[in-house]
Amino acid sequence: MKLAVVGGGSTYTPELIDGFARLRDTLPVSELVLIDPATERLELIGGLARRIFARQGHPGRITTTSDLDAGIEGADAVLLQLRIGGQAARLQDETWPLECGCVGQETTGAGGLAKALRTVPVVLDIAERVRRTSPDAWIIDFTNPVGIVTRALLQAGHKAVGLCNVAIGLQRKFAALLELAPADLHLDHVGLNHLTWELGVRRGGPDGEDLLPGLLAAHGEAVAGDLRLPRAVLDRLGVVPSYYLRYFYSHDEVVRELGTKPSRAAEVAAMELELLALYGDPALEEKPALLAKRGGAFYSEAAVDLAASLLGDGGPAVQVVNTYNRGTLPFLPDDAVIEVQARVDGSGAAPLPVPRLDPLFAGLVSHVSAYEDLALDAALRGGRERVFKALLAHPLVGQYDLAEGLTDRLLAHNKEHLPWA
Repeated sequence: MKLAVVGGGSTYTPELIDGFARLRDTLPVSELVLIDPATERLELIGGLARRIFARQGHPGRITTTSDLDAGIEGADAVLLQLRIGGQAARLQDETWPLECGCVGQETTGAGGLAKALRTVPVVLDIAERVRRTSPDAWIIDFTNPVGIVTRALLQAGHKAVGLCNVAIGLQRKFAALLELAPADLHLDHVGLNHLTWELGVRRGGPDGEDLLPGLLAAHGEAVAGDLRLPRAVLDRLGVVPSYYLRYFYSHDEVVRELGTKPSRAAEVAAMELELLALYGDPALEEKPALLAKRGGAFYSEAAVDLAASLLGDGGPAVQVVNTYNRGTLPFLPDDAVIEVQARVDGSGAAPLPVPRLDPLFAGLVSHVSAYEDLALDAALRGGRERVFKALLAHPLVGQYDLAEGLTDRLLAHNKEHLPWA
């Protein structure tokens, strides 16, 4: 089995490599190709990847290349983990929205739109090249904003599934609090990428006992602390929102905080320098502890499980993914991309039925899904007016003067990546 990782020079990659090594019985990879134009970083990470495989006795071969077409040729699956513009672009996404009093974040609001505009055309070009060289390959997208990018891939007819680590992270957290094995918990995980709620935490499967009320009663403070929301909010909602909901539920507070401390992009950039120095140590044969602070926890396990199911080695499985709605949320179009539990096998992902979503949450999902539709149109066709309309539609913007100011700033900071700007 051959897998290709586009964006293999990411400092995330050793997390992925560690998962491939540990879970080789689940996903027997014979060849792994790391692809990235940043050749110096790629060689550092490729060297560490080979040492991790050797240390754990994995027989697979790891190669590196900056030649995309050569790297993806003959691949059974292609994993996308791109950051167009690097941490420098992320720093901009997190900074200029604050000038208008709006949250600066790389996956939602104005910053998230900027990332979508930069990313979608590049991902679609990669996907077309995958289709030409390896037409049977699955594309697994971990590139943010996952919902918009996955929708672009699916609408263009590609074999694609979107993946995020939020659900698996919550499952592991809840399992630890409840002293259960993660596999024993099924989450009623419903919404859009980075806009989800856990409506239930069920023992054993979709029809199992709902442990969520007891979880909140016994461990509400711990859960709320991880989400950086007041315990009272969780008690009133009766569900567990994704930590990204803080940008909506506490927007003004978050904006004030972001104006008084270094951006996450600056923190990550500094961390990446440390990680790359560690990766260059020929004595290092495992992912360093510092990587846990970089983000992406449990990404490798989720990616291995998804690839194994899509490629037939793991058999059908139930996993939280991003895929077409297909009537699952009746208030959304069938071709909206949602993030829910789905049955995954060699034919793709089929969403499972989900509990009814309360209007308190469904209204926000409808609002953001409409924004995503406009954002994708702007990413595909360009134009200032399309950018403006997408921003005006976003619930974190929603005012024409803010949308005007944000549009000007977005275009000014992204001219390098948007030929039409």
